[in-house]
Amino acid sequence: MQKLYCDVSFEISRLITGRYSTSFSIGARCLSPKIRPAIYSLYGFVRLADEIVDSFHGYDRRALLEEFEREYRLALRRGISTNPVLHSFQSTVKKYKIEGQLVDSFISSMKMDLEPCSYDNEKLERYIYGSAEVVGLMCLKIFVDGDDAQYQRLAPYAVRLGSAFQKVNFLRDLQNDISGLHRVYFPAISNDGIDETGKSRILADIFEEFKVAEQGIKRLPPGARLGVYTAYLYYLALAEIIRKTPAEVLMRRRIRVSDRKKLFLLGKACLTSKFL
Repeated sequence: MQKLYCDVSFEISRLITGRYSTSFSIGARCLSPKIRPAIYSLYGFVRLADEIVDSFHGYDRRALLEEFEREYRLALRRGISTNPVLHSFQSTVKKYKIEGQLVDSFISSMKMDLEPCSYDNEKLERYIYGSAEVVGLMCLKIFVDGDDAQYQRLAPYAVRLGSAFQKVNFLRDLQNDISGLHRVYFPAISNDGIDETGKSRILADIFEEFKVAEQGIKRLPPGARLGVYTAYLYYLALAEIIRKTPAEVLMRRRIRVSDRKKLFLLGKACLTSKFL
């Protein structure tokens, strides 16, 4: 019966992934079946924490996040949780020896989102590390499956890719972050929005990070390469759409990649990843 509960817990994390992120689901399905459940469990964990701080308005979000953190730490000590998302994630943490510091940094960044905030460069770096770069490092722990030498070689690339993804998300969600959540992540952006100069400066940094990260994707284990490359192409396409979108439009609507384009990118990834 315990195995059945474990299987159901991982399946719930897979369901959360599919319902919340079409693009991430496409990338995850391109991973080796051996590592796919662990990636789903990681996404389920970070998504649930993100939902608490971003969507649970009208409730005491700080209390809910602190309760979520306590339940995770208790699950890690016990090796089981009645929360299926936490149960699957603690299992993944133990199996792939994910360092506690990575999870702690992620939770710290989620706590930063509990209050309206404008970020300076130092605070932005700290936030991106905890909200995105450590997620890339946790994924890498799963991809290399215990090969610490490979993890150390690839970690700098995973960090750059996670950072690029997060910065693209910031630009994509600019309108809701500023108007809805009262967060201004980039120092180059004010509460009034973004201009073309600021947008170009941010995108130049993003494209440079993509360029570096691509070199790391080429060195990933075969079971992870296609899935990560698919996600890379999706975010690169999203960044290109943002580059072509006037700055004032970014303040009015959320930018997205069409479903047809996503399927095209999946096909491109399947055709070209073998030549990386």
